[in-house]
Amino acid sequence: MRTRVLVILAATTAGLLALSGCANGTPGSAPGSAAAPGEFPRPAATGEVLAQGTVLQKDGEDPQLCLGSVADSYPPQCGGPPILGWDWTSVEQAESASGVTWGSYAITGTWDAAAFTVTQPPVPLSLYDPIAQIDPRLDPATPGPSEESALRALQEELHAADYYPAQYTDWSEAAILGDGQQNGYLVIDVIYDDGSIQQFFDDQWGDGLVIVRSALRPTG
Repeated sequence: MRTRVLVILAATTAGLLALSGCANGTPGSAPGSAAAPGEFPRPAATGEVLAQGTVLQKDGEDPQLCLGSVADSYPPQCGGPPILGWDWTSVEQAESASGVTWGSYAITGTWDAAAFTVTQPPVPLSLYDPIAQIDPRLDPATPGPSEESALRALQEELHAADYYPAQYTDWSEAAILGDGQQNGYLVIDVIYDDGSIQQFFDDQWGDGLVIVRSALRPTG
């Protein structure tokens, strides 16, 4: 699955995806607020959620929670929303090199659509045994209805809607982590979806074409 990483929402439309705002990247609604019709939603979580990812902190900067891809380098490179309440002295299996400290963890916390706040002690991913999350739509025995060419056209429209501008670095405006074709669907990975982002794309393109996957999952 081809993935684009560190994806930041801008606020200009290109035909299909209707976002309010203008080309300077100003979002149509504040993080966590209800989206007006046609606006891309950026929902907050109403309860605790589970994150599985890399926490990375550069010297002199605040720690970030990387939920998308991480560059395979030493030290690694990634970006993500701020993680609040993080304490390196209270966690195991952290590494440091060249002014960077990082580690991979399962973390329970809250999400306000702009930052993740730790609420329970993190667990190193090497010690964490997650419950398998199986999406029946990705079962190879039951592929989706779309041909590769049709999904490629949807991807091109998604990318043309200016969702990937490198100049935007404000994670309070971020939602999409990446996208790719899988089993007859366009799979779009997001930081958090309460169902409203899935509904947004269903309204734009029709049911049964897009699968929205949320990196943050409710703990209940």
